[in-house]
Amino acid sequence: MKTITKFFVAAVALFGVATAANAKNPDNTKNNVSSDTEQVSEHDMNVYEANYTDGDKFDGLTRKVGFDRMIPPHALEVCYNKTTHIIFPAEIVYCDLGNENLVAGIADGAKNVLRVKSAFKSFKQETNLSVITDDGSYYTFNVKFAKEPLLLSIEMTDFLHDGEAVNRPNNAQEIFLERLGSESPMLVKLIMKSIYKQNKREIKHIGSKRFGVQFLLKSIYTNNGLLYFHTELKNTSNIAFDIDYVSFKIVDKKVIKRTAMQEQVLEPLRAQNYVTVVHGKQSERTVFALEKFTIPDDKQLVIEVAEKEGGRHQSFVVDNEDIVRANVIDELSIQ
Repeated sequence: MKTITKFFVAAVALFGVATAANAKNPDNTKNNVSSDTEQVSEHDMNVYEANYTDGDKFDGLTRKVGFDRMIPPHALEVCYNKTTHIIFPAEIVYCDLGNENLVAGIADGAKNVLRVKSAFKSFKQETNLSVITDDGSYYTFNVKFAKEPLLLSIEMTDFLHDGEAVNRPNNAQEIFLERLGSESPMLVKLIMKSIYKQNKREIKHIGSKRFGVQFLLKSIYTNNGLLYFHTELKNTSNIAFDIDYVSFKIVDKKVIKRTAMQEQVLEPLRAQNYVTVVHGKQSERTVFALEKFTIPDDKQLVIEVAEKEGGRHQSFVVDNEDIVRANVIDELSIQ
């Protein structure tokens, strides 16, 4: 009889505990936490005891991200009645806003200028803003509301790593862009600057000259799926040569009369020192980066520079044998 009484008392006690738990959480959802999560939490508490903080520990061998890997954000203030403009050194290809407190857009006619303002007359919670530019640089900002922002026009050029400084600024990371394949935009920039700086004429048989204007192909380089064409435009006349466009086209070698010429236009991915005018008695050089290509036997590459509202157009032909003899870039010698 005593045994039965003890069992009954224990059962009543267990029922009371269960009833109290259900009263706190009547739908028995365990505060919307899955059983797996609850078991993991209990396991962590048993292992790490009082030192455990949710989110500090991970399963397996996991190294915590250190501050040396962090990209420190810039401070940015915005308001509702005024627009903040941020000028970047290259075209903006990506922009992300932390939440709905911000509105932003690329300025009309200026692809490297971002306008930002508050979507509301005020907000208390700090948010963030991230931008990637066409040269592969990444920028991040922590954004707060201010009735009167101290800075309304911000120039980001000074923060960009140009390859000449020893220490890399934390905001200039090498973002790989789809249009450049597996090549780093920062490395492409350094290669083009190095080719331009060294100024070697390794090709001496390709060019055109008339009307006091000479257009030359000085060298062709290749690296990691890209081709680099180093050109020079000399103006020995007294009249400025205004450049309308420079085109790269693969065309048929022989064109039958009354037959439309088949053309394949190649768009340069980058250009170092692309100028719009060559003044009298002066010369200018440009380095173009294009995707790697070869030319079929019955076709040829034509590089043309056209004068705006003029007739002194210049063009020359590049054969496939010139392309395949392109010099390989030694990345260790890039200056």
